[in-house]
Amino acid sequence: MKSFDAIVIGGGLVGSAIAYGLANAGLNPALVDEGDVAFRASRGNFGLVWVQSKGLGAPHYQRWTRRSAEEWPHLAADLGERTGISVGLQQPGGLQLCLGDEEFEQRRQMMERMRSESGNFGFDYRMIERGELADILPGLGPDVTGASWTPYDGHANPLNLLHALHKGFLGRGGTYLPNSTVTEARVAPGDFRINIGADEIAAPKIVLAAGLGNAELAPLFDLFAPVRPQRGQILVTERARQVWPLPLGSLRQTQEGSIMLGSSEEDVGFDTSQKPEVMKTIAQRAVRSFPWIAELQIVRAWAALRVMPADGHPIYDESERFPGAFTANCHSGVTLAGAHARVFAPMVAAGALDPMMAPFSARRFPKNPDVPAAA
Repeated sequence: MKSFDAIVIGGGLVGSAIAYGLANAGLNPALVDEGDVAFRASRGNFGLVWVQSKGLGAPHYQRWTRRSAEEWPHLAADLGERTGISVGLQQPGGLQLCLGDEEFEQRRQMMERMRSESGNFGFDYRMIERGELADILPGLGPDVTGASWTPYDGHANPLNLLHALHKGFLGRGGTYLPNSTVTEARVAPGDFRINIGADEIAAPKIVLAAGLGNAELAPLFDLFAPVRPQRGQILVTERARQVWPLPLGSLRQTQEGSIMLGSSEEDVGFDTSQKPEVMKTIAQRAVRSFPWIAELQIVRAWAALRVMPADGHPIYDESERFPGAFTANCHSGVTLAGAHARVFAPMVAAGALDPMMAPFSARRFPKNPDVPAAA
């Protein structure tokens, strides 16, 4: 049996960010990664570091997302220095385009509610009308009425991020266990032993960051992870000249020049197939926003499953019965990477979650699946 200071189950963006943070905190962690047989949200990520639409009706989530966006430059710089990999972070703010007066007014009301809910924490935003927006975004379509803007938003290369987190984790002395599925677990307070194939590993701390797999893993540690799959689809065009100075929510131009179009939300269970009707809807909205996009060739398209808690907000917990066992669940692996590596991981290393994390506990949900979750 091999012993470590901590075990992280899940090698995607959430798990690798936490594992990297634990290694940076001086622990000797193991990262257990099931591999591409898992329903990886990481391989389908859009790449946004996005604040402006996170936390409506949940100010604690808004603050957590903002905190992560603030930590992102430090994470990107640290990864670049340690690994030589650029994660392509740009944080010039972001725009969410509105098609039609009704959509613009609904967006304005939402943003004002978020500002009101932020209290003394503050929430800066602007509603930009079409005339000003057309000067910022060449080739804007006639259906675009305006956009919301916040200064916090940005984007990054999610594949480079995952690569850098893994390389940085190994560089800090972490142990990576690929193509490993947990087959058995024996748990006690501060003593966790899991089997992966024929091998057994142990640690006084364990973090469940296995995405949709957490739903089955969590009860083994007297934790609760009510997460469900939500399918999203993305289209990618051929490369074009750089036209946008910032990300646009459902439209993002990569550093290489290709344009990503998305996204969508479908509750279809564990189905990762693509649906032409949804792809058509995504493409039509993009062309309404910028008619010239219709001239570009689509070169790639995919579907992937988000890890969606019942109310859309992250879940973080420590087991009351088995202290030292933690869980992390969210659908924003890129956006929250800064917080996972630089805020959440140090809490785990210290042995307890900060009281500020209490609103994220799964105790906000009923354990009876027939009872609706709290809003």
